[in-house]
Amino acid sequence: MPGTDPAEAVRVALGEVPELAFLPELPARGPHGDLTGRGTALLADLHADLQPSGWRISARSTRDGQRARDFLSRDLDALEETGVRPPVLKVQAPGPWTLSATVELTRGDRLLADPAAVADLAQSLAEGLRRHLDDLSRRLPGTTLLLQLDEPALPGVLAAQIPTASGFGRLRAPDSETAAARLRTVLSVAEHTVVHCCAPRPPVELLLRAGAGALSLDASVLTPHDDDGIGLGIEAGAGLLLGLVPGVDTDLSDLTARMAPAKELWGRLGFAAELFTTAVVVTPSCGLAGASPAYARRALAACTELARRLGEEPT
Repeated sequence: MPGTDPAEAVRVALGEVPELAFLPELPARGPHGDLTGRGTALLADLHADLQPSGWRISARSTRDGQRARDFLSRDLDALEETGVRPPVLKVQAPGPWTLSATVELTRGDRLLADPAAVADLAQSLAEGLRRHLDDLSRRLPGTTLLLQLDEPALPGVLAAQIPTASGFGRLRAPDSETAAARLRTVLSVAEHTVVHCCAPRPPVELLLRAGAGALSLDASVLTPHDDDGIGLGIEAGAGLLLGLVPGVDTDLSDLTARMAPAKELWGRLGFAAELFTTAVVVTPSCGLAGASPAYARRALAACTELARRLGEEPT
């Protein structure tokens, strides 16, 4: 979400999408509050420090690591202090592969360069998220928690497109089974899960093999190439969070046009129209951190309105 005020961001999240509220991230606060900073704050028994090149694994607790944890604590306090107990709360965290592609080893290369370090990171993230979810369960009794792992870098990781520290080479891609296993380690800590990947050619079948209960995808980058994987997932009972509303300021006056990608996808998949309303959730295409605060509100409201319209005319 845009802005730097966690209390305001929480009010918007609870007010605009009360049936699927979420714990906001506020990257405008700086690197301690962005996707990677949030990820380092969630690691258990693994420390990180902020260097000019980005976050780097550290042998001991650091001031930057503590600041990232403080931001997370303030966000949780802001949520609890509203007194609202939403039926469902979605909690986001970077997935193990995106975190491995952005955090550095102590020697300076990406953590992705060391398979053993990736395995350790996955275990640390899993334990940290388990504690995080337990904390939220105590703060919000009766609320169902949905864990979302953000993996925007995963297609690049699998295609060996992540540069080495020198910039002259590319880090080796993990094999498919290892990629799924590391994701499975983290997803296993929650009963209800979703993996978000807004990049083109999302590895849908791999995400499903890893145990994702739902897929969160940007409708604007999907092609018929992705249909088979999405179709198999829906047949197996997986949910689909479909990004239909742009994440940056855009004219939203013509919502009918925004419905077209969903209808085209469903037409290609060939499922019954009635299944759409139980399998699909309408979302922004990606995060709203680059939008204005006013647009962020309109975008979430537009998601609700699009879902209502699509539900009324599923054919």
